[in-house]
Amino acid sequence: MIKLLLADDEQPLLNFLTKGLCAEGYHCACVNVLHDVIPTIRKYQPDIIVLDRLFKDEDSLDLMQAIKALPNAPLVLMLTALDEVSERVKGLQEGADDYLCKPFDFDELIARISALGRRISNQTNSDSVATKIGSLEILHEQRIARLNGLELSLTKIEYELLTYLIKNQGKVMSRERILNRVWQTQNDPQTNVIDVYISKLRKKLEGDPQIAIQTLRGNGYRLSIDAKMH
Repeated sequence: MIKLLLADDEQPLLNFLTKGLCAEGYHCACVNVLHDVIPTIRKYQPDIIVLDRLFKDEDSLDLMQAIKALPNAPLVLMLTALDEVSERVKGLQEGADDYLCKPFDFDELIARISALGRRISNQTNSDSVATKIGSLEILHEQRIARLNGLELSLTKIEYELLTYLIKNQGKVMSRERILNRVWQTQNDPQTNVIDVYISKLRKKLEGDPQIAIQTLRGNGYRLSIDAKMH
């Protein structure tokens, strides 16, 4: 069953959404203060968050990067009275997975939540068995990585870092997002701990020269594969 977190500072709307969505069979938690959003996500582990854009004078887009960096980050359906195209584009560019303008039809909200739920189901099904990139294979249920058919010896942190980079293949991942996702901290230790682990992974992936973990100074790290070499 899909778990929803409803976050809106309009309490009457929050009450209406909670009652209506629970009647549709969803499990719902709700918050009406912006600074409660991330602690509630950590505690409740929702699949989808229906997130109001504006909480009085606070913009929930300011939390988007932190939300997306959380372990098992929820999909975000953003609700907003800001219906200009530029605002919708901004919300999607900042990481929202869908955008619905107020006032909205409840049936449309249900349809959009259902669509996001199918996306989660498809992703879960595709990730449940294995992921392959080049000659590297990740067996998710066993938490095993194989290169050229041989199992790699990985620590828990190395495994988490590798699978996070693979999941975001081709994307530049910042130090902050990696620390939050892999080390589950928002505090930068001001050390080269990520570089150390990146170096360890590079050595363990040397058996497939097509796979590269790049360091982009000042930006982050990116795992990519040179398909032309296969």
